[in-house]
Amino acid sequence: MTRIADKPIDRRAEGRRRRTVPSPSDAAVVVAYPGPAGSHTASAAAALFPSAALQPLASFRAVAESVAACVAAYGVLPIESSLAGAVAETHDLLYEHELAIVGETVQPIVHCLAAVEPISLDDVVLVRSHPTAFEQCRRVLGEKTRIPTATTADAARIVAQRGDSSEAALASPDAAALYGLTVIADDVGDSAAYTRFVTIAAHTVVRVEDARIALSFVTDHRPGALHAAITPLAAAGLDLQRLVSRPLPDSPFQYRFDAVVAGHPSVPAVRDALRAVQAVTRELRVLGVYAAHEETR
Repeated sequence: MTRIADKPIDRRAEGRRRRTVPSPSDAAVVVAYPGPAGSHTASAAAALFPSAALQPLASFRAVAESVAACVAAYGVLPIESSLAGAVAETHDLLYEHELAIVGETVQPIVHCLAAVEPISLDDVVLVRSHPTAFEQCRRVLGEKTRIPTATTADAARIVAQRGDSSEAALASPDAAALYGLTVIADDVGDSAAYTRFVTIAAHTVVRVEDARIALSFVTDHRPGALHAAITPLAAAGLDLQRLVSRPLPDSPFQYRFDAVVAGHPSVPAVRDALRAVQAVTRELRVLGVYAAHEETR
């Protein structure tokens, strides 16, 4: 188990750390991302691992399962949109598969509407894309029918394969070009958008500067329980940068909280604060220690 001082924290994936931790700069390292090529996540994976072997997989879940099984050394998934907020599926997969966040990057996101031929926006009846993209582009979509896909690049691929001129994909310009689609409306986001992508692994990293700590904790169902859980962080002067609530599987209407705190667990004040959080929660997991993206430091 991961420990804060002399007290263990629930981290059942600890056994996986017996593996040699691969170097992100190793060209032989396999990095999985939800594909196909042309997705925003593919661009993020290339930014995080410019020399690694990038492997597109069919879905977010396929990426998490590949990393959990140590088939891929790392995975790259989106976790937060500046417009749509938290990416719930990534939070849930980290918790379900007991994986760790070991890195991040923030990338600008540009969406376009692309179709098999140059039609007007008014002629588009149906739009395919990832649900997060729908949330980022509400104004241009209006009341058009929306069909979700595993990734924005999958939307472009499906629209190209179907060849229906009344359909459009909400995807990146790269994906539109890759699948031979015509861009009928460019840069259609409601406002400037950025997405935070995280590197996930079956091991944790400790030697990190400008560190962030990813946590997941469960409180009792009583008044003031959440306040009690985050008070030690405030008392220690730690910046609680994100707090997301997610339903607990098999526990209807009960929730866990995923948090990101600035600091490193080797610092005594940080370690003591985490131990205080653990003392007032039912469960506390450390989901990773990683460096903040340089543009957000």
